[in-house]
Formats: sequence, structure tokens, C-alpha cells
Amino acid sequence: MYDVQAIWSECLPEVMNAVTGVGVWTALKSAVPIAFEEGTLVLGLPGGQTELAGHLRLPQTKRIVETSFQKRVDGRVELRIIPGTTIQDWETEKRRDLEKRRLQEQALARARAEVAAGKSWEGIYEQLSRKYAATPQRSLPQNRAKFFLEAVDIVATALIETPITDDMAERNYARCLERIATYCELPSAYVGVKVLEKSFGG
Repeated sequence: MYDVQAIWSECLPEVMNAVTGVGVWTALKSAVPIAFEEGTLVLGLPGGQTELAGHLRLPQTKRIVETSFQKRVDGRVELRIIPGTTIQDWETEKRRDLEKRRLQEQALARARAEVAAGKSWEGIYEQLSRKYAATPQRSLPQNRAKFFLEAVDIVATALIETPITDDMAERNYARCLERIATYCELPSAYVGVKVLEKSFGG
């Protein structure tokens, strides 16, 4: 386990000699070494000086700090600047990271589900078109009635397997109902009722 404060004390003069600018020097002198975990060097800034973080995040300054610290430890070093100067502040930041990742993963999963649902209902829509096109003598009411029952079964099965969870799926589901309604010359709400009855055993 490395003594991050001791290593930073060694690095600081070297880094300050390699950079220029009052803002950068002030930021470096204000920075407090908090932790070195899994290749991440965590420097904190006191509450009233967090605006100095931008100086430390400049690509050139960041690279110089990382290179200097890396000479004294094993492996690559990634600099992380946080508000606060205690290990508790770092723990808070890690919790924020976890929550941010969780929200990002949720958003990604939701986006994937929307795409999957969209594709699924788009496929059902096309399946209905193909089925109607393949219906013999579809001008006859009895054949359209047969198509209607089969189409309701297709959409009801899809509704069970692909629940409506977003606006895209809702719209594509509605398109399927309207397509059946158009083909069978029926009100779309009536088609929707029949699909729901079939889906939920009503």
C-alpha cells in the first residue's frame, strides 16, 4: 500500500517546475492527496477552491502529474480531481459514480428495450400484411373473418410476449390494430378489445 501523501510531496516540486501559470501553481498547492486506488490518484480541493479544478484537468497538467506519480508506483496512473479533501469525500464521490453508472445502465437498457419492442411490433405489422396478402379470396367476408381471428391471435400473443412499456411500442401496437381494422373493415377500438380479451382471457 502506497503512502499517497508522501509520494505527492515528492511529486509536487517536480510537477510545479514543469508547468507554468499562477492558476496552475495555486491549484497544485491547494490540492490534497486523498487516495491512490486501482490506478486512480485522487486529489481533492477545499470547498472554496473547487474552481481551481479546471487547471488540474488541463491535458498537459494532468499528464505531467500522472507521469510524475507513475514513476513512483507500479502501473498506469489516472488523475481524478474531486471536491473535498477527506476520504469521506472520496467515498461520497464513489457512491455518486455508482449511482450515475446505474442510471446510465438503466437508460441504456430502456433504450435497448425500446428498440427491441419497436422492431418486434414492426415485425408483427409486416407479418399481418403478409398474412392478409396470402389470404385466398379475401374479398369474401368469411375469409376476412378467418383472417381477423388469426390476426387477433398473432397480436394478442405478441402483447403477452412483448408488453407495452414505452411510447414507441404503444404507437407500433396501435398501427397493428389499425391495420387489422382497415383490412377487416372494423372499428380499431373493437379490434383492440378483441386483442385484450384474447391476451388476458377475458
